[in-house]
Formats: sequence, structure tokens, C-alpha cells
Amino acid sequence: MHDLNINGHSLSVDAPDDMPLLWVIRDILGMTGTKFGCGIAQCGACTVHIDGEATRSCITAISDVAGTSITTIEAIGETPAGKAIQAAWLNLEVAQCGYCQSGQIMSASALLAGNPKPTDADIDAAMSGNICRCGTYLRIREAIKQAAASAGAQ
Repeated sequence: MHDLNINGHSLSVDAPDDMPLLWVIRDILGMTGTKFGCGIAQCGACTVHIDGEATRSCITAISDVAGTSITTIEAIGETPAGKAIQAAWLNLEVAQCGYCQSGQIMSASALLAGNPKPTDADIDAAMSGNICRCGTYLRIREAIKQAAASAGAQ
């Protein structure tokens, strides 16, 4: 049995110690916003926050997250950075097919929470591990800039 804090809720999950957090989130808890992409932490579709840090859930064992605070796409809009990122994503119509977008939003939210005024180089570095097969990278960068500007105006 593993005690977890996911999206502000304390939960007990019966799963093997080596089960990836991704499968706990999706298959056991039924939160399907976090996506499976590659299974080897190369695409970013499975990104969640662990104690505020963007983390690939496909390679993170459930036994490694005891005592941490896990945030998924389902709750990122409750954070100031997540709310600003989601609003900018909608305003600029970033998503095309949408499959990678939860991971993109999670990485962008972690960036903005840690760096409220990111440069293009900061954005490129933070987002480099997130792949978008549709190629929405320019819209992603613009949305992050817009979210940073709107968050700074508050």
C-alpha cells in the first residue's frame, strides 16, 4: 500500500513498488489527462509535477514519490502559473491534435512558476523534452510569453 498526495488529496494505492506513477494515475486512479507517449521519458506526454518540478511519470516508480506532492493536469489550473498557461493556450489556440498538450502545459507551468519572466532561451530549455508531432512549438512559445506577461500584470 502506498500513501500518495495527488492534487491535494491523500490517497492510498495498492500497487507494486516498481509500478510507474503514470499507470497509477491513469489505470488505478482513472485520471486520464496524463498521457502515455513513449515510455522512456523522451517525449514529455506523461509530465506531472512532483513537489513543483516537471517530472516524467512513465519512468517514476510509485515507491519514489512517497511523501511528495503530485500535481496532474487535472489540477494545474488551480495554481497561478497553471491558470495563466491554460488561459494563454486557449487564447492562442495552441493545440492542434492535442495529444501532447497536457505534458506541454505541465512543463510550461513549472517553468513559469519558477521563472516568471522567461527568455526565449529559458523557454527552449524548459520545453526541449516535450515533443509535439504537429509542430506547434511557435504557438507554445508565444503562449508562455503571453502567460508570463498576464501573470506579471496581476
